[in-house]
Amino acid sequence: MRRRTLLALGASAAAVAGWAGYRSRSGESDPIIPYAPVGDERLERRDSATRGKLVDFYTAVPAGHGSGRGLPVCLVLHGASKTAADFPALGLGRFLTDAVRRGRPPFVLAGATGDRLQWRPHGGDDPQRMVHEEIPRWCAQRGFDISRMALLGWSMGGYGSLLLAEAFPGFARAVVALSPAVREGDEVFASAAQLRGTEVGLWCGRQDGLIDDVQALGKALPEPPAAGSFEDGRHTFAYWSRCLPAGMDFVSEALRR
Repeated sequence: MRRRTLLALGASAAAVAGWAGYRSRSGESDPIIPYAPVGDERLERRDSATRGKLVDFYTAVPAGHGSGRGLPVCLVLHGASKTAADFPALGLGRFLTDAVRRGRPPFVLAGATGDRLQWRPHGGDDPQRMVHEEIPRWCAQRGFDISRMALLGWSMGGYGSLLLAEAFPGFARAVVALSPAVREGDEVFASAAQLRGTEVGLWCGRQDGLIDDVQALGKALPEPPAAGSFEDGRHTFAYWSRCLPAGMDFVSEALRR
């Protein structure tokens, strides 16, 4: 890794360490990040042929598991206001280590920047194909076990995760969709039957404008959601940070051998 990238990751980790576990008096405006160490966490630049550009490629291995060789993979799809470069500051590596320290089987996180394209093809730019073809190949080069994969995304990324699982049935064992940006009657609803056999976890806050659509999706799935909840919360990472421990646990169990 370039020295600049290492310094950036170090700065992100230090910033997160300063407010890990902190919550505001309202309990809503600030994310809650576990007091857990970061393992092998990397942010690299990769040439994506499917997107026709260089993209940020993020990976995280739980602390105590070295380079992560042989571990299964959870692919992370970001929302519209974030990119893969934001993952270290969001504490994703800490949530991962926390899950393992609570006794869950280890896995790795991997994700790349898809910009604000709803994880769908736009002309010659295809972030969905990047997630389906290129990120698994990049993960295999690191020695990760790409025969066992799951998907996790929030907002636009939740929509993209569901859409990808529908487009390629069997590609992922499970999908964690946090407040997915779905609308009743959209492509995700139209292809919901394709999710049969894929475990889906749905979370959404009661004060989120998407709550009715997300609950309707839960009823439209060919099988009831295997995990999730609809509790107080808005369309913010503060809410999603409260859902992530359960989401990580769900992924971990789905990726067991």
